[in-house]
Parts: sequence; C-alpha cells; structure tokens
Amino acid sequence: MKLLKLRTLGVLCAAFTAASAMAQTVTLRLHHFLPPQATIPANAITPWAKKIEEESQGRLRVQIFPAMQMGGTPPQLYDQAKDGVVDVIWTVLGYTPNRFVRTEVFEIPFIAPSGPGAAEATSKAAWEFVQKHASEEFRDVKLLAVHTHGPGLFHTRNPITHLESLRGMKIRGGTRIVNNMLVKLGATPVGMPVPAVTEALSRGVIDGTTIPWEVAPSVKVTEIVKNHTAFSGDKGLYNMAFAFAMNRNTYDRLPADLKKVIDNNSGLELSAAFGRAMDQGDKAAYEEARKTGNNIVVLGEAETRRFLETAASVEADWVNEMRGRGIDGAKLAAEARALIAKHSGK
Repeated sequence: MKLLKLRTLGVLCAAFTAASAMAQTVTLRLHHFLPPQATIPANAITPWAKKIEEESQGRLRVQIFPAMQMGGTPPQLYDQAKDGVVDVIWTVLGYTPNRFVRTEVFEIPFIAPSGPGAAEATSKAAWEFVQKHASEEFRDVKLLAVHTHGPGLFHTRNPITHLESLRGMKIRGGTRIVNNMLVKLGATPVGMPVPAVTEALSRGVIDGTTIPWEVAPSVKVTEIVKNHTAFSGDKGLYNMAFAFAMNRNTYDRLPADLKKVIDNNSGLELSAAFGRAMDQGDKAAYEEARKTGNNIVVLGEAETRRFLETAASVEADWVNEMRGRGIDGAKLAAEARALIAKHSGK
C-alpha cells in the first residue's frame, strides 16, 4: 500500500511538472538597431512577434527594444544574442567583420538582382546557402532567418552621373566588402552603421551614403540629400546580409511545444518574408522621394557597365582572401549565383 501511494505521488508530481511546463509563459527580449517605424521593425519583426504570441496562445511574449535601447552598439548585437544579454536580435552581419566570411558572398558587387522581388529571391537564396555552406558561422545561436535588402544605391549631396563623379566623395559604406568597392570606384569610404548616417550627413562628415531605398526615410536621408543614383540592367550595385537570431540557451530551455512555435516561424519562409518587406519598403521609399521632387538618376547601360567592370576586382580580392583561409570562394560565389537564379525563377 505504501509503495502504491509513493507511485501515485510520483505520477501526480510528474503530471504537475508537465502541467507547469505547459503553462509556462516566456518573455523574449528582442533588440535591434533601427527605429520602430523602419521597414523591418514595422513590417517583419512586429508581425513575427504577434504571430508567435498568437500561435503560443500567449505563452510566448515578445518585448521589443528598438534603436539599441538595451545598450551597446549595432556591431555588438550578435554577441548580445550569443551571450544571453538579450534573447533575440536582428542585425547586419557585416557589422562584425571577418566573422561571417562565407555569407559575405552576397555583398559582392552586382551579384544580386534588381527589380521587383529582388530582396525576397536573394533572401531565399541566402537562407539556403547558409544551410548548405555556412551553418558553422551561426553555431552559437539559434538562427531564425537570414535575408538581404534590395539593390543598394547612392544617396548624395551632389549628383552622380558617371564613374568620375565619385572621386573625392566621402561615402558611407556599411561593411568591409562595400568599403572595398567604394575604394575601387574612386570614393573615400567611411565605415559606420546606418543609424549614424543621419548625423554624419547633417554635419557634413560624409557626402553621401550607400543604402537601399527602404531605409532612407527612417534615417531621414531623403530629407537631407536630394540626389539618388541607381543602375540599369538586372543587377543591383550591392547587397548586405542580415541575421535574425535567438540565444541558444533561451531556445533550448523552452518546452517542446513552444520550440515548435519558434521552429514553425523560422527558416526559408521567414527569410522570404523579411526580404519581401524590404522589397515593399524599396517601392514605398522610391515613391516618396519621387513625389518630393528629388533627383533620381538611373545610369544607362554603358555607364553601368563601367561601374560593374571597375568593381569586379572586389570579387577577386574576396576569392583570394578566402583561398588564404582554406575556403573555395570561387565555388561559393558560383553557388550563390546559382541559388539566386533558382529563387528568381531564372
């Protein structure tokens, strides 16, 4: 009888523990570097947070801290997720140089497409590429999504009408690959995260910046400068890669059903959704600049070819550097192009 009672008590304790786990409410602290009205925070991160809250029936809650409200700088975001300072982050991978070297392939000039759906297609390619070739670069976190923005372009005080226009211009570049491209094109690169662009332009520290259309309104670029230069053809000047990532221990401690909610809202489709938000943001910001009366220059095919040919050595530099690390960069670039073509339907 005593043994039966002990067994019954054990079953009840196990049931209570399981019920407690099922009732557990977890608040995820999500940190990023842009204001809440910017494209990804407003149209990708917030919808994701609402979706996991709904699908978990309120047992997962997300507390969003925009614009580095939890401290630190944008280059520190990835480590904040890795070290458990926060639970989830969104950041530019190139803000931490020499760390995500395989994934840098998506920053190579003119590797990614332009036009409708460009960011969505490239984001799908980026996710698939990471799963095949670069998963070890993210082994310290639970990777939720990898994506890119749409085609980057120049936003400057003075118009860029040909390659020589860039000579002597101090242009913000967001990553080491983009900075190398600017050097090849004749500009003086000034490295800084995008939140610093507003003040740098206002104070005349830089003459212009490389960013995609979508982020320009949130950092007031289209108010400060009035010239925007894009390129003809089916390729964009450059792209940057982003990660949406979760602290590994935070994920591992979740009960199985909440892990499933996270898993169901991660991966290829989430990466595509982030890219799709970028595409929509590009379109809206372009229209805003056009209606404002800003000068929008699209360089013709011949001048675009000059930029492409001048920037081509950036890829050669990267491939040579990868070779020194024991990585076949040429193979990775070919694979990235093939995946982009696959997801672009070409």
